[in-house]
Amino acid sequence: MTRHKTRAILGTGALLVTGALALTACGSGFDDGGGAGGGDDSELTSSDEALTILIGSSGDAETDAVTEAVAAWSEESGIDATVQVANDLPQQLSQGFAAGSPPDLFYLATEALAGYAGNGSLKAYGDLLSNKDDFFPSLVQNFTFEDEFYCAPKDFSTLQLIVNTSLWEAAGLTDDDIPTTWDELSDVAATLTKDGVTGLAFGPEYQRVGAFMAQAGGQLISDDGTEAVANSPENVEALTYVKEQMEAGSFAYSSDLGAGWGGEAFGKQLAAMTIEGNWIQGAMTNDFPDVEYQVVELPEGPAGKGTMQFTNCWGMAADSPNQQAALDLVEYLTSAEQQLAFSEAFGPMPSVQSAAEQWKADNPELAAFIAGADYAKGVPTNDGISAVISDFNAQLEGLKTGDPQQILDTVQENAEAIVG
Repeated sequence: MTRHKTRAILGTGALLVTGALALTACGSGFDDGGGAGGGDDSELTSSDEALTILIGSSGDAETDAVTEAVAAWSEESGIDATVQVANDLPQQLSQGFAAGSPPDLFYLATEALAGYAGNGSLKAYGDLLSNKDDFFPSLVQNFTFEDEFYCAPKDFSTLQLIVNTSLWEAAGLTDDDIPTTWDELSDVAATLTKDGVTGLAFGPEYQRVGAFMAQAGGQLISDDGTEAVANSPENVEALTYVKEQMEAGSFAYSSDLGAGWGGEAFGKQLAAMTIEGNWIQGAMTNDFPDVEYQVVELPEGPAGKGTMQFTNCWGMAADSPNQQAALDLVEYLTSAEQQLAFSEAFGPMPSVQSAAEQWKADNPELAAFIAGADYAKGVPTNDGISAVISDFNAQLEGLKTGDPQQILDTVQENAEAIVG
């Protein structure tokens, strides 16, 4: 088994998934939603006005990289542009729209898309991008609302299995034991559970347990966003599997081990394996540099391979006076060359397929993460989904002693209320 220690990088995906999804001002609760469309995509505004760009940053590395890239574009284009870093991105973005002075471009999470698109705040510009066919199809789907591709995915992250190589070898396991099925995962987790170490630990949330749902062939809402399918037999099977392994003691929530998230439980060697995204590389390098590990693809479930992906897009304000320049900037920022530079600087995976092979060559030890793009499920984009997921997460905390069917029936009722 290959051992590695890695450079310190932390992608923006971590901002999305280390806790419950943030509620935004554009939609919460379980009321039926509705709203206007995103407007006419055939025309873009144009002016001499400077662009403002609002981002949520994972740290200085990301802030510096985005600022430098925007400055380079600005010098090349002759159009002034300023990057602002939000302390609370959903709140500041909502306030900007409410005040009638939104930024021209901004980071936009999948769960915020429907609310802003539905009330006409966003410009649907995806089909105008010269590189629109280069984005991973699953990411395009994440940012499609009412059959319109709204905004360019800026990068993404997936979940995979992280294995402590020292504990693995000490338990007598080899590369041949890397789990490829649920049964094999159960077996190796049981083998690794000893001496105060739990075989597999992960966060008590849909943003981790959802990987098992995907492997069983389940999800919360249908791909087209029109049907709630939370209490499907596939999802019941997934939660039942996780519950049984928790009862056996070989799976545990990171919180039950006294850790704030799966990466901490793994780094402190309270767990021999965890399920996390590519942001774990920076966390391990910074906080647990002596822990050696390997990243492998999650095992297949009853329906085959499955994982979750997390992403933001470059949202564009419908009221921006200089949408043509904003579009040009987005194309610059999402080019393969620039996305690879961002990856080198702060760790996210490029959202364009043309950069995938180079990214794998540059990061061979992380190749499992980008392989997940072919079978990953994104967080639903329905308006109000954040509240549904927050309630689901609260119920998942009691999964070990709870009833999977009952939990999912409640989620189904909540999800049905927002699908319309």
